[in-house]
Amino acid sequence: MVACVAVIGKDNSPKYIKCADEASALQFHYKVHTSIDIIEEKLSVGNKTTVDTRDLYLGLLFATEEYKIYGYATNTKIKFVIVLQSSNVSLRENDVKMTFKKLHAAYSNAVCNPFYIPGDQINSKSFDASVMEIMNVI
Repeated sequence: MVACVAVIGKDNSPKYIKCADEASALQFHYKVHTSIDIIEEKLSVGNKTTVDTRDLYLGLLFATEEYKIYGYATNTKIKFVIVLQSSNVSLRENDVKMTFKKLHAAYSNAVCNPFYIPGDQINSKSFDASVMEIMNVI
């Protein structure tokens, strides 16, 4: 089960964070912010080597006893973070990639809205519905 979905802007500020359990939202905010450092490190290493830049999926960032945290970065330096429960052992790497692609498509649709101001928080009902669908699918 997806415990948290986050969209982080290019300036590393949170643009959208949705948690399954709102009572422990602060804990997930902390986990998301700690993953930003790992994402930045992976992105800077990717610039120095000949890594395929078309692969936006960063993979497993880190794992704790309770959660696994995965990352994805777009070409425009927008970062997506998904926190999954570690008890979900049936989930394959390919499923997580597809989830990030769905999230990226939903994000693209939300920011293509002519009333969206670039850099603001994402307050779209359709994006929220897409995230809730993603959280319930896995």
